[in-house]
Amino acid sequence: MLMRTDPFRELDRITQQFFGTTARPAAMPMDAFRDGDTFVVDLDLPGVDPESIDLDVERNVLTVKAERQPSAGKDSEVVIAERPVGSFSRQLFLGESLDTERIDASYEAGVLRLRIPVAERAKPRKITISGGDSRKQIAS
Repeated sequence: MLMRTDPFRELDRITQQFFGTTARPAAMPMDAFRDGDTFVVDLDLPGVDPESIDLDVERNVLTVKAERQPSAGKDSEVVIAERPVGSFSRQLFLGESLDTERIDASYEAGVLRLRIPVAERAKPRKITISGGDSRKQIAS
């Protein structure tokens, strides 16, 4: 068996047990990539109820908030508690070239997928140049 040592894990566990909070901030791992004229963002939120996910956009800042409840009941004796519980939050700063009015969000198998289209005004377009005997098109 291979074990990874973390000298602070036990301290984190004791702190969480004593204060009822996590000592380290909860992570929301993310992948982001461009697929044609759409930016795709995948955020890992396993075990999160989709009803607890909140998405807000304000001035090109997208805020993702979610909450995961503990799976053990109040009367249960917790032996190991490594999965983070509580509120999670992450902010994404979106460029001016993205259309924040048409963001599409879906949640499947613990992954929140955001699809953010490139704004029409930011897409490359052809410009016709007039003058002389011929007309040319130049991509901008």
